[in-house]
Amino acid sequence: MPEGHTVHRIARQLELDLVGRALHVTSPQGRFAAGAARLDGQVLLESTAVGKHLFLTFASGDVLRVHLGLYGAWDFHGRLTPVTTGELAWGSMGAPRLRRVLRMGEDEREGPADEGGLVAQFPPDPVGQVRVRLASQETVADLRGPSACEVLDPAGAAAAVERLGPDPATLTDDDERAAAGREMVRRLRARSVAVGQLLMDQAVVAGIGNIYRAELLFRARLDPRTPGRQVPARTATALWEDWATLLATGIAEGMIITRDDLTPDERRAAAADTTLRHWVYHRAGEPCRVCGTPVLVEDMAARKLYRCPTCQRRPRTTTRKT
Repeated sequence: MPEGHTVHRIARQLELDLVGRALHVTSPQGRFAAGAARLDGQVLLESTAVGKHLFLTFASGDVLRVHLGLYGAWDFHGRLTPVTTGELAWGSMGAPRLRRVLRMGEDEREGPADEGGLVAQFPPDPVGQVRVRLASQETVADLRGPSACEVLDPAGAAAAVERLGPDPATLTDDDERAAAGREMVRRLRARSVAVGQLLMDQAVVAGIGNIYRAELLFRARLDPRTPGRQVPARTATALWEDWATLLATGIAEGMIITRDDLTPDERRAAAADTTLRHWVYHRAGEPCRVCGTPVLVEDMAARKLYRCPTCQRRPRTTTRKT
């Protein structure tokens, strides 16, 4: 499932290339025809992400909320601005099966592959089951396979955000981020549910998925089965601060690389080789990179959980003497 860093990058791509423009909104697949008709012709005013949710606000106040789920992705065509200075524009963001990187020159248009020297048309014809197409004169964004796609009024959009936990990428003020961290710590330590499950609960903290969950807990050397109530406040705070750091890096780089023991050359190699990026995620049976113990994989709340049984421990509990 695309995690928070991907959704933030999608929001920024839409901000760079479609915000401020009147959009032709259609539903080639037909499943979002009524919503598309409601938004068609409106100027897109704002593109924001909170956790794994994307919110696109139009001039009327209507808000398009999108959650990609397991299979959703956005495909971009036409003139694209790199999300991060110096990188290539990404033609697709979302589910890994649809991800691709396109070289986009300043004056190039991207569409169906050219054959026989013929120039591809713009905009390209929709390919596959496109739920929503957002189109300006120069850029097209196609949404396919989302688990949620709906038009909300401002109150409905505000309520959707209110249901989510804190997201450090939405906060730029240090005091606000610190307050959000305290709220995340409070929510996590208020329950006896395993911390490995709480980090995936979007009402506790927004944006963490299976990869970040496994890696954050390993970096904290914390057993995922530890009840939230037993996680020390300093450990919970460290989880929030580490999440803020990893999320910012993921947004900037467009990928999840959680190892901090890599040399610059090794980090460049990890950008092309996913097996080098993580401490424990997707490494079941392989030796822990720290202690050599085989990494375990277990089910937790219907998702695969990776951990090192030696490095990751439950915090010691103390009994107060009376």
